[in-house]
Amino acid sequence: MLSKYNSIQRDQLEMVTLDQLVPEDHLVRKMEAAIDFSFIYDLVKDVYSEVGRPSIDPVILIKLTFIQYTFGIRSMRQTIKETETNMAYRWFLGYGFHDKVPHFSTFGKNYERRFKDTDLFEQIFYRILKTAAEKKLISPEHVFVDSTHVKASANKHKFEKKVVRKETRAYQEQLQKEINQDREDHGKKPFPPDKFDKEESKEIKESTTDPESGYYVKDERTKQFAYSFHAASDRNGFVLGTMVTPGNTHDSHMLEPLVEQVIEVVGKPKAVAADAAYKTPAITKYLLDNEMTPAMPYTRPRTKDGFFRKHEYVYDEHFDCYICPAHEILAYSTTNKEGYREYKSPKHKCAGCPFLSQCTESKDHQKVVTRHIWQEYVEETDHLRHHEDVKPIYAKRKETIERVFADAKEKHGMRWTTLRGLKKLSMQAMLTFAAMNLKKMANWAWRAPEMA
Repeated sequence: MLSKYNSIQRDQLEMVTLDQLVPEDHLVRKMEAAIDFSFIYDLVKDVYSEVGRPSIDPVILIKLTFIQYTFGIRSMRQTIKETETNMAYRWFLGYGFHDKVPHFSTFGKNYERRFKDTDLFEQIFYRILKTAAEKKLISPEHVFVDSTHVKASANKHKFEKKVVRKETRAYQEQLQKEINQDREDHGKKPFPPDKFDKEESKEIKESTTDPESGYYVKDERTKQFAYSFHAASDRNGFVLGTMVTPGNTHDSHMLEPLVEQVIEVVGKPKAVAADAAYKTPAITKYLLDNEMTPAMPYTRPRTKDGFFRKHEYVYDEHFDCYICPAHEILAYSTTNKEGYREYKSPKHKCAGCPFLSQCTESKDHQKVVTRHIWQEYVEETDHLRHHEDVKPIYAKRKETIERVFADAKEKHGMRWTTLRGLKKLSMQAMLTFAAMNLKKMANWAWRAPEMA
């Protein structure tokens, strides 16, 4: 039977409290129960004056950002619009039916005048992490590291080409010492300091809209200015640390500082899992030297089809040489300034070798095989990959750090940004991951009130 609802109920007058309108299991109730936000007052007291008219409560400002990042609202302007009519958001802020919600520009003004050059958002992130640890929700013995690109608020067609100096890597000084020691051990002269100190430069595209972003090329279709959000998570999916860099920064440059950040905050992990981009001699050496097990994948040989793979050239550790598939010896030649030993075949024998076409395209018929001075660390990592305790650790990447980034992009607005500059993007990263940690902690620690 067709029935019609009587819309006269719109004008019905009722006595009701705001608390009655928010469901008992709503996420804002769980978040409010999970942590006491009053700790924010101690973090901001030094940036507020003792004179002048009263300011908007800083806890309200921070809670507004948590509403935005927790529920994936695209801007503060939209967050304010929704807060005006959403009773759950009003309840979370402690507002009544008729309290006026702050103007959308209020947070931006406070950021510029008070919060911009402080570590407020970092402190909030770590306070939530500490609270989760106190509730025994953090499991830091296995750490999972990765990064994702976030599209910058910049037109990819507006840029200037610039020549800049290549960044010096953290391990460069140690590598230089070991290169010279290796050369001396082989009867070679060490490189003079100016050989290493010679500045290397590269040409980059710098955005005229957001100069701090980096030009990122994934494939022919994906070329854009972007930022890289680097993060480390535990096995439960809690984010333990995060850093933001321009999008053209290679992942491998950030693993060591990110792991050091995790060690400082929650302690040293027993194992670190990362994808193939992090499988470098420097990273594997860093992890193994610091007694952290690297959990990394198999990497396919990059040799051309039809040519011998590198593993078909057998390394003889005792005589420090390689033996090719034709059983000829490739003797040590030199150690270059990148840290690779070069092993070269005898030209006169290679010229008539039946396997020459499968070995090298060199005009002088000489095969050169390189081996990094820290290659044994990579080989040890490859051996550990098959260990029954290490294999399951790497397999959990898809359930931990990869899921963190997937949720951040799909549910928390991290696919692209409207902000510009590293400082503001760092704020976005800290608030996004803090909101995700708070949401997870709130859901896991929630105890519904018992019925009378």
